[in-house]
Amino acid sequence: MTSTGGLSLHTFRGLRYAPHRVSSLTAVTSPPYDVVVRPDGVRHLETADPYNIVRLILPHAIDPATRHRKAADTLARWRAEGVLTPDPTPALYVYEQRKGDVLQRGIIGALSLDGPVLPHEDVIAEVVEDRAALMRAAAANFEPLLLSYRGEGTASGATAVIERATERPPLLATTTEDGFAHRLWAVTDPAELATVHADLSGRQALIADGHHRWATYQRLAAEHGAGSDSPWSSGLVLLVDTARYPLRVRAIHRVLPHLPLEQAVAELNGSFRVREVPGPLPEALAALEEAEGNAFLLASGPDTFRLLDRPDPELLERAVRRDRPEAWRRLDATVLHSVLLDEVWRIPDRPDGIRYIHDTEAALAQAAKHGGTAVLMRAVDEDTVRQLAAQGVTMPRKSTSFGPKPATGLVLRTLDVDA
Repeated sequence: MTSTGGLSLHTFRGLRYAPHRVSSLTAVTSPPYDVVVRPDGVRHLETADPYNIVRLILPHAIDPATRHRKAADTLARWRAEGVLTPDPTPALYVYEQRKGDVLQRGIIGALSLDGPVLPHEDVIAEVVEDRAALMRAAAANFEPLLLSYRGEGTASGATAVIERATERPPLLATTTEDGFAHRLWAVTDPAELATVHADLSGRQALIADGHHRWATYQRLAAEHGAGSDSPWSSGLVLLVDTARYPLRVRAIHRVLPHLPLEQAVAELNGSFRVREVPGPLPEALAALEEAEGNAFLLASGPDTFRLLDRPDPELLERAVRRDRPEAWRRLDATVLHSVLLDEVWRIPDRPDGIRYIHDTEAALAQAAKHGGTAVLMRAVDEDTVRQLAAQGVTMPRKSTSFGPKPATGLVLRTLDVDA
């Protein structure tokens, strides 16, 4: 779905936890589904509170169909019991995250799918199908995507509405385990909603986090033949003006559970320079950041590190496709997938062969647990991501991790009775 217009963000009746029915808002929230390190992370969240949102976004069951039905049944039960209750009036929601010197503010709403939204990463069909089956069964958007746009960088337009809202008492306030303080406000004033609409109508957005969910929105809209008045024609997003509130961009690491470190090094066969670098982890990561050109840090646990750099130019020329911009061909993620994973190690990009982990220590722990190899990556700057996306060029999937990511569980959107 494409459009020559700008962004169109719609109000919705947010579904939120009733504070008196849960132990705390902190105990029922979760990171986005793809950040939770399974299965340990799921168990930790499940034990935090019987109503933790992870039971909806990552339900347990023997087969996928049963999992998705279980999530739908759980959602229906929690709504019937008054654990999750709809707000009385459709609204846009101003959302703030704060930790130390990090401050991010944005606006949550239901974004029309026919607006100018730029993806920058590829997706895996199986993951899209899983998320689509979950949303289809539950008729709900459980967690907002993170989208960025470039505003004026001043307190005008939508940003002015956001900053005025933060001067009022919030609907909710909580601090999650990662130390981030979260606050949420509803915007229902017609004049303020009109200001947001007018400002965003001339903008385009970049998907910062949530490519699979955006593809899921698109698929479900097509399935429902969704017209502009259908709740399926829009999807739950958080829009952040990065001119005003810059996002942080971090790397997403890979864990190869079936490739031991020594085998990984042996199979390089001169395709990269390999050096042992001393730990602990911060020192090893510093060596990775200082490396010139394409570089990767291999590890089998918290103590053993190998730095790969200086790839064979002839191998690069042969393995990396030539019909893409030079900036794409030089990306670490491009070289990792095109050269190391496809040509050298010959590991298919499937969940049983490659695991994507956001946290470095969690990646090392996973590698150690399975006797495999963690491939630690460097971050890509936002300007490079945006420039490639504007050219219609997608990066290898899981190339970037924009943040801070919105907490899951603060506000949900239902599609069966959406207003």
